[in-house]
Amino acid sequence: MTEQLRLMAVHAHPDDESSKGAATMAKYVSEGVDVLVATCTGGERGSVLNPKLQGDPYIQEHIHEVRAREMDEARQILGVRQSWLGYVDSGLPEGDPLPPLPEGCFALEDVESATGRLVALIREFRPHVITTYDENGGYPHPDHIMTHKISVAAYEAAGDPERFPEAGEPWTPLKLYYNQGFNKARTLALHEALLARGLESPYGDWIKRWEEYDRPERDLTTHVPCAEFFEIRDKALLAHATQIDPDGGWFRVPMDLQREVWPTEDYELASSRVDVSLPEDDLFAGVREG
Repeated sequence: MTEQLRLMAVHAHPDDESSKGAATMAKYVSEGVDVLVATCTGGERGSVLNPKLQGDPYIQEHIHEVRAREMDEARQILGVRQSWLGYVDSGLPEGDPLPPLPEGCFALEDVESATGRLVALIREFRPHVITTYDENGGYPHPDHIMTHKISVAAYEAAGDPERFPEAGEPWTPLKLYYNQGFNKARTLALHEALLARGLESPYGDWIKRWEEYDRPERDLTTHVPCAEFFEIRDKALLAHATQIDPDGGWFRVPMDLQREVWPTEDYELASSRVDVSLPEDDLFAGVREG
């Protein structure tokens, strides 16, 4: 393929792009790939998770603007483009029973209508590859699950001239992936490596939850080597200052250990319209040769 390769990463909230596949995106940007992050919501209902910023009255009053500025800073660090789909964060419902979702939120939007909005962006950007979440959302946040629904539907519809004719000229993406960076094999490998070095592991609770829920393992088909971009990933994540504790578990694993033990970001190939041979080490495998 002689034309510039294009990758679209569809995410639910600002900050998701920096915690899921960020090093992969930075790697491809460095190779000349055009990368666009599609952010479904503004993250308005996300909690302030950085203890140093909790209770700040300006942030509480202007959370939408604050998170938009954080997104712009992360975008610049990663070297990607970014577009908002314009939906309102649903929040993460908590309690037993769970409270109803707030009126007008993304998770309650009509799936067909929201799919059409993403189809328009796909047809405008014309990505060869799309990444998003699996049917569980990666974790069961209603916005992540809705992101999965519209991403799969838009991947199927974007090339069909009879679907959403008002959304621009049809474009057929060639591959669809699910982010699987927080997989059990990686977590166990890092956990055991930390303990072997006599270091504290932040993954103990994660492993206990996996054991309690006996969640089926996903099929990891694609492992993108991107260890040299882990620092860029972390800088982009820290740009979302309201959402990440710089002294928290995200940053307790020494960089040299990460690069040695698990130097890839991992994906599950959900659909391909080109010939592939699994496992892969490139999201564009089969596309470059086309």
